[in-house]
Amino acid sequence: MAAPTHIPASAANEQAKLSELYSAFEAAHLAPLWTQREGLMPTTPEPDARPTLWQWSTLLPLAQRAGELVPVGRGGERRAIALANPGLPGTPYATPTLWAAIQYLGPREEAPAHRHSQTAFRFVIDGEGIWTNVEGDAVAMRRGDLLLTPGMHFHEHHNPSDRPMAWIDGLDIPFVRYLDAGFFEFGPDELATRETPVAARNERLWGHPALTPVGVPTPRSSPLMAYRWEHTDAALRAQLELAAEGHPGVLEPGHAAVRFTNPATGGDALTTIRCEMHRLRPGCRTTPTRIAGSAVWQVFDGSGTVHIGADTYQVAKGDLFAVPSWAPVSISAPDGLDAFRFSDEPILAALKLNRTARADA
Repeated sequence: MAAPTHIPASAANEQAKLSELYSAFEAAHLAPLWTQREGLMPTTPEPDARPTLWQWSTLLPLAQRAGELVPVGRGGERRAIALANPGLPGTPYATPTLWAAIQYLGPREEAPAHRHSQTAFRFVIDGEGIWTNVEGDAVAMRRGDLLLTPGMHFHEHHNPSDRPMAWIDGLDIPFVRYLDAGFFEFGPDELATRETPVAARNERLWGHPALTPVGVPTPRSSPLMAYRWEHTDAALRAQLELAAEGHPGVLEPGHAAVRFTNPATGGDALTTIRCEMHRLRPGCRTTPTRIAGSAVWQVFDGSGTVHIGADTYQVAKGDLFAVPSWAPVSISAPDGLDAFRFSDEPILAALKLNRTARADA
């Protein structure tokens, strides 16, 4: 029979005092670092968000059903269905800093004007026939286009056609919410304009390569509200053609990429969200890469296999996937693939928290 453990009176007294100290901390709403350091300051990022795939073949039918049952108007404002990461339960967030959704607008429908602190963009996977009015400037939305709505810009959507259309929205809602910095305002109930021009006023002023208008202010976010697919496609194609001729330009062999930038400053098009387009030649596999900060990708065309840490996904046109911070990601494209990517990298760069590691480095 084991002898009873004897705790010296001095040690028991110390333990009692320590327990009293921790109780006092709790009552005073305090927490000692020495009991939590590993959780607060891990050796590498330990994101709660998980690698997650949302398939377009699931998203689009659900959006169509919502189009039949859910009206667009004041209150809900938009028929937008957010991607909810299972690692962030109870939130409608794709990652801790990024909100992504599929938005659906039916024939002859109008989404009324509002504005908010959150930065936003729209990316069109397919279709045309809708205009988004940004501060009264009518901007056409077409396949492959990136459309911007910087913070506190009034914006509204209208569909003068007989066909519905869906696209993805990206916003920095979680980041702004975490900072308690969000403001929201309703705009007029009537559309600012029902014009349907081929080119918006902002495109006519700012959409000329390497030519900056002298007589207007330099804004922090891009003054160009539409980045057209024909230009994106041409830039990606030229990179791969130059690589085939032995000239530099691609990110890595078989992998072309462009970043959407502010024509007035050369920086990111949006202050808190980085937007890029990637093209992989058939047979390309990208180098596994870790980036501090999170990202969401959407396959624009083609198909392939995505590797995020220990997870592997087969992806096709329209599919979206989330990449948590510091998770190694690579993409294989036996038949070629185009993909749109957006991330929180401008925030991390501004805070000097940005970091990248490649497997071949």
